[in-house]
Amino acid sequence: MRSVKVGIIGCGNISSIYCQAGQKFDVLDIVACADLDYERAKARAEEYGIPKAYTVEELLADSEIEIVINLTIPKAHADVCIAALEAGKHVYVEKPLAVSREDGQRILEIAKEKGLFVGGAPDTFLGGGIQTCRKLIDDGAIGEVVGATGFMMSPGHESWHPDPEFYYQVGGGPMFDMGPYYITAFINLLGPIRRVTGSTRISFPERTITSQPKHGQKIQVEVPTHITGILDFENGAIATLITSFDVAGSKLPNIEVYGSKGTILVPDPNTFGGPVFFRKHGSQEWEEIPLTHGYIDNSRGVGVADMAYALRSGRAHRANGDLAFHVLDVMHGIHDASKSGTHYEPTSTCEQPKPLPVGLKEYTLDE
Repeated sequence: MRSVKVGIIGCGNISSIYCQAGQKFDVLDIVACADLDYERAKARAEEYGIPKAYTVEELLADSEIEIVINLTIPKAHADVCIAALEAGKHVYVEKPLAVSREDGQRILEIAKEKGLFVGGAPDTFLGGGIQTCRKLIDDGAIGEVVGATGFMMSPGHESWHPDPEFYYQVGGGPMFDMGPYYITAFINLLGPIRRVTGSTRISFPERTITSQPKHGQKIQVEVPTHITGILDFENGAIATLITSFDVAGSKLPNIEVYGSKGTILVPDPNTFGGPVFFRKHGSQEWEEIPLTHGYIDNSRGVGVADMAYALRSGRAHRANGDLAFHVLDVMHGIHDASKSGTHYEPTSTCEQPKPLPVGLKEYTLDE
């Protein structure tokens, strides 16, 4: 299969793992990278042997590049995605798809008009851990799915992140920061969501940074930091999702899925591997399930590779724009429901992503 020429915009910390993906997947040929700070782009290009370091404008003007990987900060996601699409390039963007529903919808509309692909993180649901859970559900191991729970409980980012202010400003908060991992995993396991409701609060209106280099500076909190959502799925399952920056510690599981025949303990959706545990009805013991799929290490970039395969073969890709927009819509819907005191029925939907085949050769995504 002929490789796909790829350019990266945004050369911050996360760009390293995407550059490594370009060295592992033969279908990806990363030929350029760009950043608002040209010297940072140049350094990243030299580090990974990428042929060209560009300004953003130069990268978008390069006719050789077919896919743009957008690794900018969330508030820039929409502008960069739209610029890439207008330049005739397919785009894969880090989570979330955009900050607002309107921007997310505009991205999809332009892509449809131009016949281009949109993909979006997270792609952790393609890892061996969650793919093993998907196979258990599809094979009927837990019977009829009843519901699920998800918990992302933390004390916030001001104790370790060098620039934590964003997480407490519009576009941030625990739901928009970590919710994409959980909701994407839910949709992969259970399918699309038909209705949500929720309750939110700002527990501490002012927070103090204890990390360096901004130790002692104050953050004025603009967004809810403790959110509880209820998600009704089209298949009838009901899930509870709590995301919080206000919890000192927790022993709650990341995700559990409940069925008429048993329960699956799903691994952290922010990772690719396991472990996976299963408990049958009537049993007092949890059984660790051997992983059935690969991609158990940090495999960010597998979603881009899957999109590149789809581009060459004409099939659908899994971490696609419809999925990313449905996740964005649902996250906003939980916040909207809290404000209005009602349920919210998403205007969006998506196909449940197809599972990866078992037994794929390493760093390939088609049989």
